[in-house]
Amino acid sequence: MPAFLLVFAALLLSALPAAAQNRPALEAEFRGWIEKKVWPDAQKAKVSRKTFEAAFRGITLDWTLPDLAAPGAPPAKEQRQPEFQTPGRYIAENRLAPLVAGGRAALKQWKQTLDQVERQYGVPREIIVAIWGRETGYGAVKGNMNAVQALATLGFMGARKQYFYPELIATLQILEGDHLPLSDLKSSWAGAMGQPQFLPSKFLRYAVDQNNDGKRDIWNSVPDVLGSIGHYLKAHGWVAGRHWGTEISAPASASCTFEGPDKPRPVSEWLALGATPQRDVLSRQPHLAGHLLMPAGRHGPAFLVSENFYVLKSYNESDMYALFIGHLADRFVSDAKIAAGWDQLSGFNRSDVRAMQQRLEKLGMDAGGTDGLVGFRTRVAIGTWQRQKGLQETCFPDAKLVREAGR
Repeated sequence: MPAFLLVFAALLLSALPAAAQNRPALEAEFRGWIEKKVWPDAQKAKVSRKTFEAAFRGITLDWTLPDLAAPGAPPAKEQRQPEFQTPGRYIAENRLAPLVAGGRAALKQWKQTLDQVERQYGVPREIIVAIWGRETGYGAVKGNMNAVQALATLGFMGARKQYFYPELIATLQILEGDHLPLSDLKSSWAGAMGQPQFLPSKFLRYAVDQNNDGKRDIWNSVPDVLGSIGHYLKAHGWVAGRHWGTEISAPASASCTFEGPDKPRPVSEWLALGATPQRDVLSRQPHLAGHLLMPAGRHGPAFLVSENFYVLKSYNESDMYALFIGHLADRFVSDAKIAAGWDQLSGFNRSDVRAMQQRLEKLGMDAGGTDGLVGFRTRVAIGTWQRQKGLQETCFPDAKLVREAGR
């Protein structure tokens, strides 16, 4: 081979992730890891040898998964740096409309089951169906990965081994205790399983046998799916009889820095500040606490939410996810859309936000960490910084603010 081709081949090899450069050796190390690490831990978790061997028969590393790095190699960069997209795109009408139609049909089709689940757990049927729809399109998308293979690969050489490894052990416990066939344990690449997209540890705690057929089947049994979602929300503190929240017009007297689950005020106080609800769902209990939610700061709609909004966040730690679920549930019974618009913001990415968060933290403000995500603590920190600088409080970054606050 000509010298320049040898150099080119060496450069190509060096550009490959360390995990991909010596696959046979890593596969052998993986098999040893299964026996020396996974089996003792599975045994402690009361998994039988028979179940263990059946689960790992023919299992090899899945090299198609993201964020892999060989043991001993530099950690994989688990967080990528996509260009920022305005929060309104997450809850755009073209994403909602198909789920609204499907959810209304599901509410009719599964009325009897939902009657039972709603009575048992105190969670509105619309909320349960909204989660079902958002997670897997009412069961249309369930995942096609072998859960054991995916979680074993991530537990062995994923960017977050410590996160995924316990989920692997939990998967083996499901096979042992629930007696479900391995072929049924399909998941996403990250191990989320079935129609509610439960991680294995959550399956063990919250999945229920709603149809009383002797197994908790969140892949094929709709009653088990609906009951499991209801059980999950109740276990995480859902307050029966309280609505998740409503859109409001937020007056200037309600600073965007008032936002957050740690700044509750009686609903009556928010109303006195001039907040005008789009729907009369919280003002019927004016003495109870309400929380200001401004997911795009002053660049988008404002909401007054109850503690149940934060129960929805326990399902997926995202303000926009919880807002999507709450709004979708409302749309099953009303055609009212979110009234206020969302400004189109761009010109920066997550690494820019991370640099800004680091600067704000150095200034003594709690930005909620430096993950590049614009959560409520980051929004409040931005608003506080703007106020100190004599700027208009928007509580949300734009390209200019990211540059200035990141210096």
